[in-house]
Amino acid sequence: MSAMSGKVVHNVFVSQCYLQNRQFVGTQYRRDSCAPYVRNLLPFQGGKLAWTGISSMQLRTLSKHQGHFVNRGTVHCNVAPTTSAVLSIDKVDFLKLQNGSDIRGVAVAGVEGEPVNLTEQVAEAIAAAFAGWLVEKKKADGSRRLRVSIGHDSRISAQRLQDAISRGIAGAGLDVVQYGLASTPAMFNSTLTEDHAFLCPVDGSIMITASHLPYNRNGFKFFTNAGGLGKADIKDILERAAVIYNNFTVEGLTNSKEKASASIRRVDYMTIYTSDLVNAVRKAAGNIEKPLEGFHIVVDAGNGAGGFFAAKVLEPLGAVTTGSQFLEPDGLFPNHIPNPEDKTAMKAITQAVLDNKADLGIIFDTDVDRSAAVDSTGREFNRNRLIALMSAIVLEEHPGTTIVTDSVTSDGLTTFIEKKLGGKHHRFKRGYKNVIDEAIRLNSIGEESHLAVETSGHGALKENNWLDDGAYLMVKILNKLASARASGMGGGSKVLTDLVQGLQEAAFAVELRLKINQNHPDLKGGSFRNYGEAVLEHLENSIESDPKLQKASVNYEGVRVSGFGGWFLLRLSLHDPVLPLNIEAPSNEDAVKLGLAVLAAVNDFSALDKSSLDKFVQVS
Repeated sequence: MSAMSGKVVHNVFVSQCYLQNRQFVGTQYRRDSCAPYVRNLLPFQGGKLAWTGISSMQLRTLSKHQGHFVNRGTVHCNVAPTTSAVLSIDKVDFLKLQNGSDIRGVAVAGVEGEPVNLTEQVAEAIAAAFAGWLVEKKKADGSRRLRVSIGHDSRISAQRLQDAISRGIAGAGLDVVQYGLASTPAMFNSTLTEDHAFLCPVDGSIMITASHLPYNRNGFKFFTNAGGLGKADIKDILERAAVIYNNFTVEGLTNSKEKASASIRRVDYMTIYTSDLVNAVRKAAGNIEKPLEGFHIVVDAGNGAGGFFAAKVLEPLGAVTTGSQFLEPDGLFPNHIPNPEDKTAMKAITQAVLDNKADLGIIFDTDVDRSAAVDSTGREFNRNRLIALMSAIVLEEHPGTTIVTDSVTSDGLTTFIEKKLGGKHHRFKRGYKNVIDEAIRLNSIGEESHLAVETSGHGALKENNWLDDGAYLMVKILNKLASARASGMGGGSKVLTDLVQGLQEAAFAVELRLKINQNHPDLKGGSFRNYGEAVLEHLENSIESDPKLQKASVNYEGVRVSGFGGWFLLRLSLHDPVLPLNIEAPSNEDAVKLGLAVLAAVNDFSALDKSSLDKFVQVS
């Protein structure tokens, strides 16, 4: 427990807060006494300090005066004018926790060079900030209590952070519904589900996850019924959190623990989510009860949150799942990284398919918003091949539709979507939220798009509310298997393999990462982003003078160039001081030629670490 400072400060805006709080607390929230799936939460254990006390009404006032509050260093509470002891707590740069549209940090000590910055108190402040943000977005007037669902993946810090998040939400005057082990897609879905017995829909949702990152990391994703929060929203929440964190008091922290124990419920929401997946497959097969009967399908959950898929989705549909592996949640991830892009992970599921003579293998990332598959011969459906498969399925249902992907997809995929399938390929930026938002934008201006998908395995469909859902992607594949069986077609997963026939795949592909040294004098005190943009601009100018290379006519990210039968893309990372370089070519020799063209253009940028590119062109 942090030591208490002797400093005492007077509360401000107390009269406003006090009156608002009386108005808010005066409304009674009626519990559902007949919900059979709900039970009260036991009191928190461990005697941890918790913050409180700021009602959702007060959070609205606090957010409007953020800069004023930060400058004054004041304390805010929901009691009459008094004094409170301020905690002496570690300084935290909240904005450094932002990772695009997510929040990520180090939650577990023990890894050298990675100090913990996602503590329980930090989590409570972030939760309280989200509560204030949510009250504003929902325009809550105190007539009812807003409700927030909280779930987590299998990480070892998950329970501790769930408790802290719960205290932050409850202390702000909102109701909390804990789901326990859950998937990211399920959390978004809980904002849409209409089921009073399960306390749905919720007004907001928080998923505690850091995707495929190492065991010591964790983070948060936030949702409303409008979808996942964007970068600007996350920045706003973190700025609010910094104010709240810097004004924690012992009294406030203690009070919120009491509020949490009184306002938290637990619900087995995954029952609803998995039932929806099962019903989707049955419907696609003509309402057959067990449309996957006779199929042998193995699942690799990588010890993340996706183990439910075997017993709760596949088996009720009639599939045999023997040989499925790493279904038990284990936040140390002892077998392999839960990541469909990881070679070791893909080798593991491929081997499981072959060893068990299965028809299909399915693999998920830690929080089940990404996935990949393997056919009966061991052929992988991930990256470009997964996009090709999903495009084939979607374009059968929606001829001519636009498929939105990230920037690193291949030229062969474009040819496949546009020439073979008759669709349109809209290659956009990296980042699953960027891809999804672009598909939504295209629809808003009259260009029909039904699929947004990244090479990483993130994918969302219009029919599924643009929910980024790895499990639903696999359901679409299962639908194809089931409908093929119902129409008299056999052959196991051959129907899937046939769908990607004609996809041209590069013989050689590599990704190199060119890091920017932020301490190098060549930056001249500027940001790594400005330096990276200068590198890209110089490369673009250099390419224009080379007749063997052709710049992409339409491109939304970095510099994409074709030549020597292949292509390369140099772009600036969304979050890190890195310029990733992707090269695809018909041969190793052609790939080296493309690499040399990049090296010649960027060689004079001394703050750029070109060692990986140097090694590639020399060794290859």
